Amino acid sequence: MSVGRSLFAATLAGMLALTVSPASSQTLRYANQGDLKSLDPYSLNESTTHAHLGHVYQGLTARDKDLKIIPALAESWETPEPTRWRFHLRKGVKFHNGDPFTADDVVFSADRVRNKNSNMQTRLAADVKVVKVDDYTVDFILPSPNPILHSAWDVWYIMDKKWAEENKAVEPTPVSASSPSYASLHENGTGPFMIESHQPGVKTVFKANPNYWGKVEGNLKEIVFTPIASDATRVAALLSGEVDVIEPVPIQDIARIDSSPNAQVLKGPELRTIFIGFDQTRDELLYSNIKGKNPFKDVRVREAFYKAIDVELIKTRVMRGLSTPSALMIAPELFVLSKDFTRPKFDPDGAKKLLTEAGYPDGFEVTMDCPNDRYVNDAAICQAVVGMLARIGVKINLLAQPKAQYFAKVLKQGGYQTSFYMLGWTPSTMDSHNVLYDIMGCRNDAKSSRGEANLGGYCNKEFDAITDKVLVEADTTKRNQLIKQAYEIGNKDWSYIPLHQQALAWGVSKKVKLPQRADNQVLLYWATKQE
Repeated sequence: MSVGRSLFAATLAGMLALTVSPASSQTLRYANQGDLKSLDPYSLNESTTHAHLGHVYQGLTARDKDLKIIPALAESWETPEPTRWRFHLRKGVKFHNGDPFTADDVVFSADRVRNKNSNMQTRLAADVKVVKVDDYTVDFILPSPNPILHSAWDVWYIMDKKWAEENKAVEPTPVSASSPSYASLHENGTGPFMIESHQPGVKTVFKANPNYWGKVEGNLKEIVFTPIASDATRVAALLSGEVDVIEPVPIQDIARIDSSPNAQVLKGPELRTIFIGFDQTRDELLYSNIKGKNPFKDVRVREAFYKAIDVELIKTRVMRGLSTPSALMIAPELFVLSKDFTRPKFDPDGAKKLLTEAGYPDGFEVTMDCPNDRYVNDAAICQAVVGMLARIGVKINLLAQPKAQYFAKVLKQGGYQTSFYMLGWTPSTMDSHNVLYDIMGCRNDAKSSRGEANLGGYCNKEFDAITDKVLVEADTTKRNQLIKQAYEIGNKDWSYIPLHQQALAWGVSKKVKLPQRADNQVLLYWATKQE
């Protein structure tokens, strides 16, 4: 055996040794390219983290396999008047430590999720009043109607007020925190699984909750999660049977896994949009050789960058055909009028001309922030962008980091420390308003959660005014036209560079049956495993 093969074998053995537990047909071993850094459900608004924590925490609502909103900790709800929602809570539910679930926990969680350290502030607007009617009834009183108030609440996980207070975890743990809090290392949810042990970056072991209030469809008694960053190691672990589920499957390995006797790849369209953004706020970029001004404030520069990127080449070379180039910041499945939009053609010559007109005939230099373990081929996509922008004279210094470091830098709590970046976004509401408000809305109001995930600070007041109308418009036809107007403004501003919707690719043992949801949440309480 060569030295290289020996090192690989040793690495694989070391990674898999971390997951060893007593053999059981009801133990499922799961590997993802990224880590589960924090157990605090308000630290990071990211779908993989939501999925992990969705095994132990629950929201007032949930989503089924087809992403339809269904009851969870709230057994029903109603709108007695347009500006008041009433939620009737499920009785007899207990947190994992035995504390009863009541309205006090909902009111507490409403305050906590809107805390300045939360990365989930957009789940509930600051001007919504949350009122305890009785122990099992809560009212949400709004300043104006909001027909989709609860559409993102499946991942607004409810926490135990008493437990949080006793363990000094009243405030959320910010994603940029340098030291863990009690809530980032421990959990106390109401879900079907409990966390037996959690070693960030190493292993997390979930055990079935024997006192769970609901019925679990799957048959698992234990889930062992191990982060495996190496694509080759992750695939080898699946093919050898040492792990049962991996996500994502590297595109180049799909055929190999499908031809193996003991595993297969679950494939499907994903609702996430991968896009590129610019710092359009600062008067001088943090990471550029241009001093005294910000090139990205010039619409011609943004248009040049857009037209210099060949999404079809990214599709064929980087994504091997498993992506759908996008003209909008939302998947076409989620907006009925998306067919009315066409992506501008790849035009490097026109891009070079635009840069010259903007005063940068020789281009300029800027750093690009990119995760390397979050999306399908994320670092490779960014490397392709580096080469494409070089053709128009722009030198990109690529900073590709694991998602924990990446998000700690670029998100709100990190101070939006980025000049140029790549991000992926699945609207939690499955609705355009989420994109218009969270990603494209102005973030210049400290009291508002608008634009919380707008890392570059794009801002257009006319756009925001339309977004506000979208929120309260009940007529579907009128609402869709308003959404279309907003996207037209964003496109005219060259506000972002949407790249594509990536395809789902999960590697699954043939002993495991697992539904695949289009939001890419790997939810193992639905899994069944047979020997």
